[in-house]
Amino acid sequence: MQQNYYAVIMAGGVGSRFWPVSTTQFPKQFHDMLGKGDSLLQRTFKRLSTLIPKENILIATNAIYKELVLEQLPECTEKQLLLEPAMRNTAPCILYAALKIQQKDPNAVMVVAPSDHWIDNEQEFINNIQTAFIACEKNDILMTLGIQPNSPNTGYGYIKFENNDSEIKKVINFTEKPDLETATKFLESGDYVWNAGIFIWSVKSIVKAFQNYLPEMNTLFCEGNKAYNTNLEDDFINNNYQKAENISIDYGIMQKAENIYTLPVEFGWNDLGTWSSLHEKLEKDEDNNAVVNAKTIFNDASGNMVSTTKYKHVVIQGLEDFIVVEKEDVLLICPKKNEQDIKQIVSQVKEKFGKDLV
Repeated sequence: MQQNYYAVIMAGGVGSRFWPVSTTQFPKQFHDMLGKGDSLLQRTFKRLSTLIPKENILIATNAIYKELVLEQLPECTEKQLLLEPAMRNTAPCILYAALKIQQKDPNAVMVVAPSDHWIDNEQEFINNIQTAFIACEKNDILMTLGIQPNSPNTGYGYIKFENNDSEIKKVINFTEKPDLETATKFLESGDYVWNAGIFIWSVKSIVKAFQNYLPEMNTLFCEGNKAYNTNLEDDFINNNYQKAENISIDYGIMQKAENIYTLPVEFGWNDLGTWSSLHEKLEKDEDNNAVVNAKTIFNDASGNMVSTTKYKHVVIQGLEDFIVVEKEDVLLICPKKNEQDIKQIVSQVKEKFGKDLV
């Protein structure tokens, strides 16, 4: 393992579209969503630790999840946790991580990866990260992994690249969640990949990018350079983090910088953003029904996604393309075509039944 390899796992989201399993107090990254024995966070940590020393893997999360992270990742120390005292999107968190790593190792290269994605071919993923690390060690570039699209999906951002013989492609532009007609054209052109939100760069290159494109944020966080990796770090972050602009790394850096490159990859990726995306990854019966934990009988039923507490007995009669999710004292039954309404449903539940359920 290369001692100058680092990772930042982003584990602060709530995942409200996976309600009622995912809640503010126990979000989806801490759940074994596919019934495989590991939570999504644990799986992500294990995957990255095959290339990156465990002590070089940082977990960025909300301060309220500190104990959950330490419980699920006993190999991590508190020094590896980046505890955000306020929600400020991805740019401030990534700058904080980069400066903290730079104080320890100015020659570091780092990958930033979400905690809640599913990857089928984990060895291929690691090979791709290794390729990107080598490129970023040699060049002043900011890289993102681009997923080869297999459908005109309108739920993902798209990256247009210069289509040449190089393995690593220069990025031309980004497009946020296009309509179906546009996504279809993108797919047909062969010049686009999905934006997976997995980034690789040297700490020198990303800090330089913040200096150029988000100078106020850079100045704010550089005031803590003497505090990072000391017992003064928590006080500095608690007193200053909320002052940072609320902006994503995509809008703040990636869509502005000129030195953006992508590595088109195929390792079986799913962002597990919705119940339907989970349905895609699970084994299904002959009628396309997928089940997590439950013991089921399906009669005249197809295309359903069923998730319950362990060993719950469930009988589904006459339903097609529904989400049926049970968790303790909550039951959700929703057509898959309306799953984007779950965020709104969560607001209704909070208003009528109280915040403890969400």
